[in-house]
Amino acid sequence: MAQPMLARLREKRPGVQIDMLAPEWVAPVARRMPEVDEVIPVPFRHGALQIGSRWRLARDLKARAYDEAIVLPNSWKSALAPFLAAIPRRTGYVGEARYGLLNHLHRNPDREMRRHYARLGDSEGAKLPEVRLRVDPAQSAATRERFGLHGRYAVLCPGAEYGPAKRWPYFADLAGRIGMPVVLLGSPKDAAAAAGIGGTNLIGKTTLDEAIDLIAGAELIVSNDSGLMHVAAALGKPLVALFGSSSPEKTPPQPGRSHVLWLKVECSPCYERECPLGHFKCMREMSVDMVLKEIEQL
Repeated sequence: MAQPMLARLREKRPGVQIDMLAPEWVAPVARRMPEVDEVIPVPFRHGALQIGSRWRLARDLKARAYDEAIVLPNSWKSALAPFLAAIPRRTGYVGEARYGLLNHLHRNPDREMRRHYARLGDSEGAKLPEVRLRVDPAQSAATRERFGLHGRYAVLCPGAEYGPAKRWPYFADLAGRIGMPVVLLGSPKDAAAAAGIGGTNLIGKTTLDEAIDLIAGAELIVSNDSGLMHVAAALGKPLVALFGSSSPEKTPPQPGRSHVLWLKVECSPCYERECPLGHFKCMREMSVDMVLKEIEQL
């Protein structure tokens, strides 16, 4: 969702070098962004301060003599390393009262996340560029061969890191009616969500790089609102994106060949991990026939 900002920076500042700090688990996505010159993986754990690691990172950043750091997360600790590195211009949202740590502050975040990030690159009000992730066709073909995938197949992504309220419950029924072989992709945490779904179950059995290659070779992707949904959209693949407790008005997939299915029931979006009312209407009332209709339109 931050990639349009990077593309706009490339347009506005020809010749600029753009390096990206990225947690190790998501660095493979950043490496496939043509706007990024170098990815610097960082070992930070979610919620951990790790002050020693941030000091060491700041020392390395200072040696690189960056002109600006654009801090995407809103947390206080994410702004610490650029401050300690004495990077002259440090841009970001106020977030957790980051006065002083950042010296080019934005307020009033945009509801739609791609525009939220684009504002940090001074792209407010501009039409956002479409972006794509890079794929090496030979590498993608080799990955498919390694997992024994030949011919047409659809990828189903039944998991969602945030919680059960974002997981559509009818993937097993869809798998039997989709009209082509199916491949299940996700992290090890998605294993329970994939239980009972037919097809080639590669949940937790691929690296993120391999998952991207397999999505690139798919005929179709059906996914909950998840990281792999955004990957599929950024690869330009035919995608049906299923939204329940979250909102496509805030975290939509990259435009293009993406169809969003959202019932927008009266209590949605609630952004809860589990349905607080117990009925789970936002997903339970989204039938397999509705999803098949979206697939037919694609």
